[in-house]
Amino acid sequence: MTDFDGSGQTLSLMAFTAVATVTLLLCVMTGPDRDDLDEFYTGYGSLSPLRNGLAIAGDYISAASVLGTGGVIALCGYDGVVLALSTALSLMLLMFLLAEPLRNAGRFTMGDALARRMPGRGARIAACAVTLAALLPMMLVQLAGTGQLLAFILGFSGDSLQTGCIIGLGALMISYAAIGGMKGTALIQIMKIVTLLGSGTVVALLVLNRFDWDPSALFAAAAAKSGVGSAFLHSGLEFAHGPSPRLDMITTQLTVVLGGACLPHITMRMYTASSARQVRRSMSWAVSCVALFVLIMIIVGFGATALIGRVAIAQADPQGNTAYLLGSRAVFGADVSGAETLLFTTVTTAIFLTVLASVAGMILACANSLAHDVFATRVQEMSPRREMLLARLSALAVGIPTILLATQVQHRSLQPLVTLSFCIGASAIAPALVYSLFWRRYTHTGLLCTLLGGTLAVLVLMPGTSLVSGSPVAAFPEADFNWFPFTTTGLVSVPLGFAFGWAGTVLSGRRKAEEQRSQYEAVEAWILAGAERRGS
Repeated sequence: MTDFDGSGQTLSLMAFTAVATVTLLLCVMTGPDRDDLDEFYTGYGSLSPLRNGLAIAGDYISAASVLGTGGVIALCGYDGVVLALSTALSLMLLMFLLAEPLRNAGRFTMGDALARRMPGRGARIAACAVTLAALLPMMLVQLAGTGQLLAFILGFSGDSLQTGCIIGLGALMISYAAIGGMKGTALIQIMKIVTLLGSGTVVALLVLNRFDWDPSALFAAAAAKSGVGSAFLHSGLEFAHGPSPRLDMITTQLTVVLGGACLPHITMRMYTASSARQVRRSMSWAVSCVALFVLIMIIVGFGATALIGRVAIAQADPQGNTAYLLGSRAVFGADVSGAETLLFTTVTTAIFLTVLASVAGMILACANSLAHDVFATRVQEMSPRREMLLARLSALAVGIPTILLATQVQHRSLQPLVTLSFCIGASAIAPALVYSLFWRRYTHTGLLCTLLGGTLAVLVLMPGTSLVSGSPVAAFPEADFNWFPFTTTGLVSVPLGFAFGWAGTVLSGRRKAEEQRSQYEAVEAWILAGAERRGS
């Protein structure tokens, strides 16, 4: 437990209520007009590079990143550090390879970028289906973990209270997406990232101060309290029980690097930049924020292990999801002053904001794709007001099933859902974007094969991993249908995603490939060189 008294828990509850009220008010004040699609989908590209970069970083750093990555660092040491660095590398890959072409090719959604070369509803519907498949598991993780997190912070228990938290917060997140649109959710992301990095920096400095500003002393103390000695500072601890630990680790890092920054709620932020130069500057700020976040997580994660021990962290949560909170609490020592209570409340509020902002951004991405790529394309000339209404109703249509599913999975291990999202991003979305933006002969059939084939490959392989069954920390620990030797599917499904796209293009025939080549050459300078954006 957090070991804070009733006044500290009351302060946290008051802070949560204030944050929910203020953020909802901001969404109402900044919400778009009823007939202004550009404002709803992109916020007019009116955010400065700094604010847009903060919003991108806020979308990228989810609650799963804060809690899950911190837990892996605290429990597995070196392997957790590599995982954290992989998240930063993923965003850098997006910045250098895909950000500018995505901004130039798209308008509102990922479906716009893919349909730029391959017009028709087929590409848009497939893009929407993959968007939902990739983001729904991640949304379930954020919401289902919320009840447990609030119970941990506020000191209450009971399934009904946790379920009530999930329903209430889910309704709040739907409101953010439906009312605020892109600009409203961006403001929440900015509040979240500033609060998270500000409070995290103070906690990290306090941790270093406990060890006389000597990182080597911190690492040595963490290894001593880990129970595994020097193995804590070397690779292989996280995957030690698998048949191929080294290969399993490489597979996981490959999946995170390729899939993390390609998820649709991240790529949609590229369209909020007004020019290619703006998107470059925005991504520079975003990468800087994520790099600082990684540094904070490493220090606080090792600090948690060094101060309270790996066994205590695992007892509080087998996945280590409370390690960041435990580390933040432990750095204050036995006697907690009023200022330290206020700082810890700021930390918990930052995590609360992280959950709110993350799910709101994902719901918005799904709702935008449903409204713009599926419903709006059915009507030749749909009025902006009607499409806006469809987008808001789509937020409701996505959010309600997500809330209901989250209440059902809240007591299961949620790691398979996080992994599923990253695997779909790496195996379906990343190959589709790379091929669409850079391969001249890529055809409509190839695109469908990439998106659907890559997703199906992940869905077939994922149930066979040890994250789903066959281990004490699996989603179904009582069952054992584990047949796939790795914890993630990336080593097989990523090559399959690229292979499906290549095979679909080849099977389309030479004539189709040449037609597509001509269509691509007509827009190549526009996509790659940053020509002025125009309507879809």
